[in-house]
Amino acid sequence: MAHGDPGPVTAAPPAPDLDAGALPPRSRGVIGLLEENCTVCMLCARECPDWCIYIESHKQTVPAPDGGRPRVRNVLDRFAIDFSLCMYCGICVEACPYDALFWSGEFGYPEAGIGALTHERDRLREWMWTVPPPPAHDAGAPLPREAQAASPGTGPA
Repeated sequence: MAHGDPGPVTAAPPAPDLDAGALPPRSRGVIGLLEENCTVCMLCARECPDWCIYIESHKQTVPAPDGGRPRVRNVLDRFAIDFSLCMYCGICVEACPYDALFWSGEFGYPEAGIGALTHERDRLREWMWTVPPPPAHDAGAPLPREAQAASPGTGPA
């Protein structure tokens, strides 16, 4: 039995539904960077199983107030995520102890070339505008210990 040419395909495949409003809340799309929270601790890059996070920094001496010993701190020079390698596992977001990385619901960021899928810190910062607010706390839940310690007299007796 010979297989012949089936001929040209005439029917176009159905267009996928790309309505972001139809996604569940807090869906994973792209990762946003809140740069002022990043301390260059490198935990996100070390925990990433795909090694798709690139961080560069330098040390800067900061004078201490009141004539104390000057401090040395890391200054972020480069923060980039290569989304062509990323598997969207979220380990970097969970590993960040300083809340510098957040999930955005934006999932449509097509690029013409694979090199453009490496988003540098300025582009990652722009994604922060699309990060949904966190879910509201349960009104009946007790105050967290941190809030109880901050306002004496409101904690459990």
